[in-house]
Amino acid sequence: MGKKKKQTNKKNQTNKKNQTLNKNHVSNQKQNDRNHEKQDVHQNVVNGCTKKVYEQADFEDVATRVTTVSILMNVLLSIFKFVAGILAHSSAMISDAVHSSSDVISSIIVIIGVKMSAKESDKEHPYGHERMECVAAIVLSVILAGTGLFLGWETILKLRAGNFTAIRTPGVLALIAAAVSILAKEGMYQYTKLYAKKIDSSALMADAWHHRSDALSSIGALIGIGGAILGYKILEPIASLIICVFILKAAYEIFMDSIDKMVDHSCDEDTESEIREDILSEPGVLQIDMLQTRIFGNKIYVDLEIGADGDKSLRETHQVAENVHDKLEKKYPKIKHIMVHVNPV
Repeated sequence: MGKKKKQTNKKNQTNKKNQTLNKNHVSNQKQNDRNHEKQDVHQNVVNGCTKKVYEQADFEDVATRVTTVSILMNVLLSIFKFVAGILAHSSAMISDAVHSSSDVISSIIVIIGVKMSAKESDKEHPYGHERMECVAAIVLSVILAGTGLFLGWETILKLRAGNFTAIRTPGVLALIAAAVSILAKEGMYQYTKLYAKKIDSSALMADAWHHRSDALSSIGALIGIGGAILGYKILEPIASLIICVFILKAAYEIFMDSIDKMVDHSCDEDTESEIREDILSEPGVLQIDMLQTRIFGNKIYVDLEIGADGDKSLRETHQVAENVHDKLEKKYPKIKHIMVHVNPV
């Protein structure tokens, strides 16, 4: 009897060990799956794919980080250009410093717009707040246009006055400040544009173009200061006038893009054609009766009617609709909502 009890105890201990090992194996497997999922998300971000995880979880953080860098850069650059303008007796550089300081205001508007658009849906706003970012982009486009018009008007007044000999010749420090400003602002344009495309932010893209407009105005200042040093003082207003045209063009494009997103503009034809092909390739879908898309901020909404076999059960046709829904949301990260209706064929 004693030997049998010992053998039974050994078997029980062995079974407990096996159960523990199995639990650990399952736990480790789940942890590995989670790690693989994290790696997949990370890989998608590295490859430049704007997956939903990246857009929803990190959208606000990325936009805020980029905009904060913009504010710090503009503050330092404004101080540097203002001091250089005073020491080098350059009114063009002082005006350029004021232009840079106005970019701080636009960057603050971007942060406010992004934070408001990132808010979760609520009872009063069941479809979310994505359009608030478009509002911020519209405000920025107006500021950009105002900057271009102001600089253009100042330039026209200088050309009408025609008294270029009375302008004091600036020092070389102003020329250096203009060159530094061009490099810094073009670098900020490329940096901001890169992340604006990654998270598909119209407000951030508008801020990027604000950096480009500042770089263009600094080019005008560089030409004007260089021309003044060489004795050709008329070069500054002519260059500034040409630059104003580019600034106004950028403001118009940003404004129209934001308006399109505000009025439920449909997706482009290529995207809709690709969506159609994906729907028809799904087993059980016999035809597409209706496909409507609309852009809501930086998201896409899809209304869809498909034809399925009328002899199949409700459960089977519902599963076909579910498969189409899941397939589209997985492949197109910008799609936020899909309404699928099934018609019998």
